Amino acid sequence: MGTGSSSDPESSSSGWSRAPGLVAKALFLIGGAVLLKRLTKSTTRWDHSQVVSRSLSGEKFSKEQASKDPDNYFNIRMMSCPAAEMVDGSQVLYLEQAFWRTPQKPFRQRLYMVKPCPKELKCDVEVSSYAIRDAEEYKNFCDRPKDQRPLPEEVIGDIGEHLTTIQLSCCDRGKRCLYEGSAPPGGFPNSWNGASYCTSDLTVLKNNEIHLWDRGFDDDGNQVWGPKEGPYEFKPAPSSSSINNDVFSPLNIFPQSTLDKPIKGSFILQE
Repeated sequence: MGTGSSSDPESSSSGWSRAPGLVAKALFLIGGAVLLKRLTKSTTRWDHSQVVSRSLSGEKFSKEQASKDPDNYFNIRMMSCPAAEMVDGSQVLYLEQAFWRTPQKPFRQRLYMVKPCPKELKCDVEVSSYAIRDAEEYKNFCDRPKDQRPLPEEVIGDIGEHLTTIQLSCCDRGKRCLYEGSAPPGGFPNSWNGASYCTSDLTVLKNNEIHLWDRGFDDDGNQVWGPKEGPYEFKPAPSSSSINNDVFSPLNIFPQSTLDKPIKGSFILQE
């Protein structure tokens, strides 16, 4: 009894001294597991869609690419901003492209619908482009005050012919991109400049840079429009103050030198 009574308090004291450390360790492990679970579940299908919408939005230029390779690329201004939201949550963006010297005269106008890929497809985000029923009414849409733009319900009503759909997937770790994808095999019907079908590739990079490669091919597989050397590389403008109050205004804009050089080239544009 004497031995037991003298040893019990000592072992009890030692046990209690170790208990806080064990409890803290257990709590740390449990907390880490809970946090990891939350992080892995925090990115939903709609979160991916929101990131792509935000990355597409804003004023971007291909100036850097055009200055390096003026024979194949023009300095194009690409401007995009949110225009409406569908009842299912899909975002509708207005997008236009123009030569940088004449932004008020876009040569290409589209409505883009951005939404999660259907669950049965192995992709994360679906980006579809549509013609605009009354494109003239949308010129410089993003540069106008909101009260001078077509209303969201009007935008939805002006969604015209479906042109292309690109299926984007998250880029593998270590890549500079966030999402990349292309149109399904075989592309989509297209008759511009002798084409019979067109393909489209889209890459969303981490700094809101967008690489877009649209090409047209004839029945024999010969390319009849679009850049041959690679995609157009659109980088964010120094600021996008005209749309920075929108929900999906671009982030992480970095400086770019002023647009002060004439552009020469032989790129066939699609319209």
